[in-house]
Amino acid sequence: MPVIESSFEAVWCLRNGHVQTVLPALLPVGTSLGVKRERMELMDGDFVDLDWLRGGKGRLVILSHGLEGSSEAVYIRKVARVLLARGWDVMAWSYRGCGGEVNRLKRSYHSGESDDLRQVVAHAAGGYDGVALVGFSLGGNISLKYLGEAEPHSKVKAAVAISAPVDLAASARVLDQRRGNRIYLKRFLKSLIAKIEAKALKFPGEFDTLGLRDIRSFQEFDDRYTAPLHGFADAAEYWAKSSSLQFLHKIKVPTLLVNARNDPFLSDESFPVEVAEGSRWLHLEAPASGGHVGFVDRRVGTRWMGQRVVEFFWAADFGQESSMD
Repeated sequence: MPVIESSFEAVWCLRNGHVQTVLPALLPVGTSLGVKRERMELMDGDFVDLDWLRGGKGRLVILSHGLEGSSEAVYIRKVARVLLARGWDVMAWSYRGCGGEVNRLKRSYHSGESDDLRQVVAHAAGGYDGVALVGFSLGGNISLKYLGEAEPHSKVKAAVAISAPVDLAASARVLDQRRGNRIYLKRFLKSLIAKIEAKALKFPGEFDTLGLRDIRSFQEFDDRYTAPLHGFADAAEYWAKSSSLQFLHKIKVPTLLVNARNDPFLSDESFPVEVAEGSRWLHLEAPASGGHVGFVDRRVGTRWMGQRVVEFFWAADFGQESSMD
């Protein structure tokens, strides 16, 4: 499929990538939707938390959050609200250790942990005629990897990935090295380091925390913790094996990748034009503006992501409504 011309239009004074990234987190989300939480046991003895919004519909959308996010992230709640109103049941899940409680095992989640998503899809699909996936940022990479590395669940009919770093090494370099990204890097590392400290208390003597708070890059953190905890030799191997870019050409369900050209977290590698042009299934939409999981549109504000998801699902014969009202 060729690269899709995007319908997204930023307000002229909100076109900056950093503004588009930060602003949505500051805007009101709306009243609570009244989710029901389910704790799901994983095959290795750990757990994840699933937040359900059920309306008795025959189709389900599973939402996967970004790095150090949760099922309660602002972008999750905003998109869930649109999907629920348009006739889908919605389930957003929190990865290991992201639901407000330290997970049971030494390991945690990581950017390529598609097997957990595989288990979540299998668990949730029962009772539904069809299932679709929406992944944001890291969750977008996980969703795309899941779709391409092996045959997905037979009920998975469509998917959308938003602001997905499909080349993890390139995105890690962007976050580590760009001066303008230091505020994001510092925020992510603060949260990740706090989780290692919590794990060290849970597993005395099994985590080396000497100099932990001196870590200043993803390269350092992933070399020291993420990679060895999850069976990788180092950060380079972790990034290489976990990146979805290598699996995109194998995707066989209608899939949309929406990455903004001014996303401060992404490099050129996350705009796989040639793969999309050679694929029957992968659609790439790369608006000039939108930031990282931002997309504050001049017509519909922060509803654009949810409405774009609905529109794509309708085009993929997984839904009924497509208007951008």
